[in-house]
Amino acid sequence: MFFSRRIALLLTLSIVAASPALAQGSTSSSNPAPAQAQAETPGQLSVQARIRARREQRRAAAIHEAYSHRYEEYTGMALLRFEPGAKLERAWDYAWNVGFTRYFDERLGVTVDGRGYYATAYTGINYLGGTNPYTNPAISQYAALAGPTYRFYVLPKYSVSARVLGGIEHGNFSANTDHSTFTSTALGLWPDGYVFAAVASLPIEYNLTPNVGLRVDPEYYFTGFGSTIQSSRGFTTGIVYRFGKQ
Repeated sequence: MFFSRRIALLLTLSIVAASPALAQGSTSSSNPAPAQAQAETPGQLSVQARIRARREQRRAAAIHEAYSHRYEEYTGMALLRFEPGAKLERAWDYAWNVGFTRYFDERLGVTVDGRGYYATAYTGINYLGGTNPYTNPAISQYAALAGPTYRFYVLPKYSVSARVLGGIEHGNFSANTDHSTFTSTALGLWPDGYVFAAVASLPIEYNLTPNVGLRVDPEYYFTGFGSTIQSSRGFTTGIVYRFGKQ
């Protein structure tokens, strides 16, 4: 009997002594999962960072491929809502447009631009009679402009620029009056002559390839006929070709 009690006492002491070791073992066995998760997180972030870095490198390379050309030329058409006389309603001027830009880096360049506008002005019934050709005389203007261009937003597929041009324009408003300035001004048209011209615009280009793009360029167009200032709204559009790597 006494022997069995000693056995029971020894078993109890053994269980009490083993309990902390078991608890420590169970705790240590439950910890590897968070430790492993913490070990994987930096690796996953590193992979994502490398993916983002490669994506940015490809994007930068595509931008450089498209906009690292020294020269850009464009041609197309234009439309302008122009006031042909101080008291005449505005006419739609249709135009051709050509230009050339020399870029000094991927963003800043200098542009030379030429254009010719053609329209039919409505002078209404006048003292010359309402059925003669003077009621709707043909008018035209020709301009040579130059100024800075700056790309302020660039992506591989398109860009947005700001452009300011200034120069000279010749207006021909007397073509249908046998070049009689007296008659054309009597109809309310501006007098023929050379005046200043200026353009403020936002060219938007969509790239078909790194060398070829399509352009639309909304603009404000200013002229100085009749010792006044005409403010006209319009746009140019056409195709762009880039060449000459920097």
